Amino acid sequence: MSETHVPQIQLQGLTKIYPIPGGEVQALNNINLTIEKGDIFGIIGMSGAGKSTLIRCLNRLDTPNDGKILIDGEDILAMDKKSLLATRRRMAMIFQQFNLLMQKNVARNVRYPLEIAGVPTEEADKRVMELLEIVGLESKAKSYPAQLSGGQKQRVAIARALASNPEMLLCDEATSALDPMTTQSILDLLKRINSEMGITVVLITHEMAVIRQICNKVAILDGGKLVEQGTVDDVFMHTKSAAGKRLFGILPDTEKAEIPTQPSLRIVFDGASSGQPIISRLAKELDMDVNILSANMHQLNDKTYGQMLIQRPADPADVKRVMEYLRNNGLNVEEVHG
Repeated sequence: MSETHVPQIQLQGLTKIYPIPGGEVQALNNINLTIEKGDIFGIIGMSGAGKSTLIRCLNRLDTPNDGKILIDGEDILAMDKKSLLATRRRMAMIFQQFNLLMQKNVARNVRYPLEIAGVPTEEADKRVMELLEIVGLESKAKSYPAQLSGGQKQRVAIARALASNPEMLLCDEATSALDPMTTQSILDLLKRINSEMGITVVLITHEMAVIRQICNKVAILDGGKLVEQGTVDDVFMHTKSAAGKRLFGILPDTEKAEIPTQPSLRIVFDGASSGQPIISRLAKELDMDVNILSANMHQLNDKTYGQMLIQRPADPADVKRVMEYLRNNGLNVEEVHG
């Protein structure tokens, strides 16, 4: 008889209500969520959706009014202090504003959790340099936070978070204060940490680009409610909720798709033809010119989604050849008329 699978993180009926003058605000409303070990799980929503409340409940910085938070099947809301402390050590957190100790240099910031844990000085020094190497800041060990860029500060925060060998890394808008190029480098670092160290990453964000670049699963929060969850591909391609459509809308709505002014072929890219230069190959292999009329394309986890309109060839035989070629390459294609 096989053992029952237990997810690494599971939220069941999670509810959080904050009292306010004259009433209350329901920040989380019956959230049910499953995160598997090794996921890079994105939780996205607009401001006020409940994202930060959720992650604060997850690491017990806040206490929900109702529901369960299961870590490997154990409800942390029912744990005694000793068990809760041991579980919280398995989680590490990085924040939007870095939260570094400004009076300590980089090495001392990274060493701080090791000092609290009573790790011997020599062992701690060795571990600090290992961590700084992981985040690419070996040369900044003696620098102070005020001397660092925003991206470097976040790398120090990540190194510090990794000091206690966590199994889960919780990121609360960790790239929101960074420019696009720096954001990309931090996301690449998180992806490498996930793949090389096997650490589960939970990303709270309001930025679609963050989800598109590194997450394998996503949940959408809207007004404290979980409105969609699943693999990134599935949620992006088949967005059903109003919040999801506002945030994503990757594939065209065929009812509202662009109507061309001349006879055309509409090609829908659904991620199946990842990285393939289909149109240039078509022109070369079929020895015909291809006139692209419009395109609305997005990249998601190295896959291409969206649609393209190309001019329909005048010869019906060429139309048939083009459509067969595209379909044989896994693309959806249809004739549309202006």
